[in-house]
Amino acid sequence: MSAVTFTVDADGIATISLDLPGRPMNVINEHLMQPLVDAIAKVQSDASIKGAILTSGKKDFIAGADIDNLFLVTDPKIAFEMAEALKAQLRKIELGGKPFVAAMNGTALGGGLEIALSCHCRIAIDDPKAKIGLPEVKLGLLPGGGGTQRLPRLIGIQASAPLILEGRELSPAAAKQQGIIHDLAKDKDELLAKAKAWCLANPKPVQPWDDKKFKFPGGDSRHPGTVQMLAIAPSMANAKTQGNYPAARNILSSIYEGGIVDFDTGCRIESRYFAELAVSQVSKNMIGTLWFQLNGINKGKSRPAGIEKQKTQKLGILGAGMMGAGIAYVSAKVGMQVVLLDTTQEAADRGKSYSTGLLDKDVKKGKLLPADKEAVLARIQATTKFEDLAGCDLVIEAVFEDRGIKADVTKKTQAVLGADVVFASNTSTLPITGLAKAHTKAENFIGLHFFSPVDKMPLVEIIMGEKTSPATLAKGFDYVQQIRKTPIVVNDSRGFYTSRVFGTYIMEGLALLAEGVHPRSIEVAGLQAGMPVGPLALNDEVSLSLALHVLEQTRKDYAAEGKVLEPRPGDSVIEKMVKVLDRPGKKAGHGFYEYPAEGTKGEKTLWKGLAEHWPHAKDQPAQQELIDRMMFVQALDAARCFEERVTTTVADTNIGSIFGWGFAPHQGGALQFINAYGPNKFVARAEQLAARYGARFAPPKSLVEMAKAGRTFVD
Repeated sequence: MSAVTFTVDADGIATISLDLPGRPMNVINEHLMQPLVDAIAKVQSDASIKGAILTSGKKDFIAGADIDNLFLVTDPKIAFEMAEALKAQLRKIELGGKPFVAAMNGTALGGGLEIALSCHCRIAIDDPKAKIGLPEVKLGLLPGGGGTQRLPRLIGIQASAPLILEGRELSPAAAKQQGIIHDLAKDKDELLAKAKAWCLANPKPVQPWDDKKFKFPGGDSRHPGTVQMLAIAPSMANAKTQGNYPAARNILSSIYEGGIVDFDTGCRIESRYFAELAVSQVSKNMIGTLWFQLNGINKGKSRPAGIEKQKTQKLGILGAGMMGAGIAYVSAKVGMQVVLLDTTQEAADRGKSYSTGLLDKDVKKGKLLPADKEAVLARIQATTKFEDLAGCDLVIEAVFEDRGIKADVTKKTQAVLGADVVFASNTSTLPITGLAKAHTKAENFIGLHFFSPVDKMPLVEIIMGEKTSPATLAKGFDYVQQIRKTPIVVNDSRGFYTSRVFGTYIMEGLALLAEGVHPRSIEVAGLQAGMPVGPLALNDEVSLSLALHVLEQTRKDYAAEGKVLEPRPGDSVIEKMVKVLDRPGKKAGHGFYEYPAEGTKGEKTLWKGLAEHWPHAKDQPAQQELIDRMMFVQALDAARCFEERVTTTVADTNIGSIFGWGFAPHQGGALQFINAYGPNKFVARAEQLAARYGARFAPPKSLVEMAKAGRTFVD
């Protein structure tokens, strides 16, 4: 079965409809391209054909290149030839002398948009859910089908550079406003009618860049305004990426160099920069994790098989603080009825008002109609009465991290709903098996660990207690996907996976401070490693007082079990900052940093008093030593979690590290960092660090054995 349907109407307008067999979306591979090449040749060679409409037989236009094929390429020459082969066919569309219209009935991303850009006209159905853009940078790549050359020539260098550098995805209406597409249609019939009309009205079209009088909108790379932008952009990109993402550098180089040469030369330049990225370790890391592993998770890889998918209709939330309010917002937004319960009506109403604030912003930006805002708010019932939970098919507890309080609300909820309704705790550290003791049916108890702010963070960590049933897991998994988050599944332990390993990064920063390392060096090393924030700033964000509370609670738990918690190098720093210096973090306006007063402008600055309490050592370590310590301490604990079966899949471990606490995305996750480093080399370096700094750097037995066997982490 061919991927292309080719028809010609009575007016001589051909319709080329793409419908790749066996795929939910059209992707650019040999199965799609060969029949498309044949169709293009037929249009150009048949004198009776006056023009062509390129459209899709699927819900969307073209999703982009077939990543499966690209991931296997390790020779830059082959990657270069792949890019050049695609460009050659697109030039045939442009230079054949007959009009081609891209009739875009849905999403057009990456190579899909590049094919559309080669058509003389682009018309799209006005569907706000459709996405149009060049997102290759998100996988460590750049557009290889002429995107860095056509888009700047179409809308200007200054307008196109941010779109390509950020991989921003636009709605059709926004793409029209930017000048990327020419017209909108309300449905498929109008789309095809407009496309045909354009073909008949423009029998001899010429692309702007093929016109002898062509000039870049806003000026080429030598124009004073563009020169100023391109002079600043590399340093801004480097400050943002710390040089960890070569795609940003190559995109800017391709745009700049393409802006001082002719179009075809610019395309060859782009192919060379594309080839370098396609075989780079960074792109392999990002594609492997953020494409293959993430897609596997989203397709339900960690969901129990054989259990029918369940939709949550009515959700109960216990606690209307920041977490509970955020959970209420994301749940009501997708259509659920939500009961938001707190101890006072004022607190419950305040929790609901959090949704009002977020919805008001969307209305102001034109993303939401006022009526839609009111519909979302109407689905949230703010209350103090447990009886209002009646009819809920899922309850999430989001109260303070105190076992007694959690046990109390668990029992009160069960008194209303019975034991059969799934009950979830949003705890970030307290073991689920222990919390489930307050419930008479522990198999219906599970952990759903959200991240703050809930409306922005993409991950939910699902924690299985010792008795949690597969049916309960399936219910939790389906709920997480229903609110459009990514679920990872982990087994019960103290801190679970994300909180536990996230803590190692923060604590290593505190250990370095205690050793006399300059705090600025610590913070810069964290950023250079690829983390979103330095460890001291991150400690301020999550609150030193909370860290102290968790530390003291853990000590009590250990004591209750007849154990003693081994002190960590950074524990004394936390205790001194909170108990002695009264600097509990950002919320109080002072922690490791000083913060501008509320309502005033200004940048946060490292507290000058740090040097007095933790004097700088005479001999400061090399920056790479600091980077290694921060990265290794995280990767090693992630490997321990995998060994201990806290995490059970490589995908959950990698995605959890990136989405959960911001582990350097260019490394592809905590376990992929070990893979790419080379397990043998990693173990050797870990042993060096352990000899110098302690047992926290000692590689787990399973990792040592894996390295000896020449294996890597794979599912």
